[in-house]
Amino acid sequence: MNLTTISELSKKLSISTRTLRYYEQIGLIMSVKKDDYAYRTYDEAAVIRLRQILVLRKLRIPLRQIALILKSENTAVIIDAFQQNLAGVDDEITALSTIRDIINTFITRLKDSIHQDIKLNLLDDTTLLEAVDAFTVQINPVHDARGMLKEEKTAADLEQASEKLNKLTDRDVRIVYLPPAAVASTSAKGEEPGPELVTGEVVDKFIKDTGLKNKYPASRHFGFNNPDEPVHGEGHGYERYITIPDDMDVPLPLVKKRFIGGIYASRTIPMGAWDEWLSLHEWVCNSERYEFRWETIEGVCGWIEEHLNYWDWNISTDENRQIDLMIPIKPKFAANTKHP
Repeated sequence: MNLTTISELSKKLSISTRTLRYYEQIGLIMSVKKDDYAYRTYDEAAVIRLRQILVLRKLRIPLRQIALILKSENTAVIIDAFQQNLAGVDDEITALSTIRDIINTFITRLKDSIHQDIKLNLLDDTTLLEAVDAFTVQINPVHDARGMLKEEKTAADLEQASEKLNKLTDRDVRIVYLPPAAVASTSAKGEEPGPELVTGEVVDKFIKDTGLKNKYPASRHFGFNNPDEPVHGEGHGYERYITIPDDMDVPLPLVKKRFIGGIYASRTIPMGAWDEWLSLHEWVCNSERYEFRWETIEGVCGWIEEHLNYWDWNISTDENRQIDLMIPIKPKFAANTKHP
């Protein structure tokens, strides 16, 4: 049986290892465990399944519906899933057609104003403004893994257009300040069913046992890969922080630490859209005002995820959960400023 490692599959299909682990966590694909081998591996059936998932994600099918499509043997269920998404596409086509007509109207009126040598302010045209305000366009970007299908030229073209549209601007990124705080920390490496789940169970038990929700309702929850890649065959690691009162003690296996906080570039994503890390990283790289701030969490680069509304996290569905991706930054001028 031919097996593909997680890193090989990641490179082959242009999908992040984090996304692969998430797909496995929610049951879309399954890895194969090899004796005396710490890395995840995938058989041919899993690779085929993943290719199917990537095709469906290109069609902007939500993960919940993808799970139904792949598991269901009832053709009617599959048809219904596609029809639901087709209805949404039709709505977007209608909205985009309206936008095109309005923009053409703008162009026509501006051309007429040139010939008539008059100054025209389109924003004073209440009829057009009411037409624009009458509809809402919601074009959902492809949030999850976006594997390039090289044999499909149209898919490649759509992918390139999507990347251009999804390139972050200053309007897409929030600059936030996280204050220093005492935290209860837990970490795990390579354990099954995965360090994310293992550490999540520890934090959930701590919250329940201490009554933290009532005792400290302002608590915030952060997570980050530590280490990001397998070390000495142990597999990747994950660490979680839950902020606590300064005078609060924590039981083992939790460890009390100090989170130094600071300024972060932040981007809100739906759960599972890990490829957005690349867009946020590129934004920092291209920023004229900010640069990376390294070594902010005990030698880790400091890229963290804040699990939003964590009190309701366990009763939410995967598609309703949101996470803030955060990269530690500092103003560029700060490095060159000489203090008296």
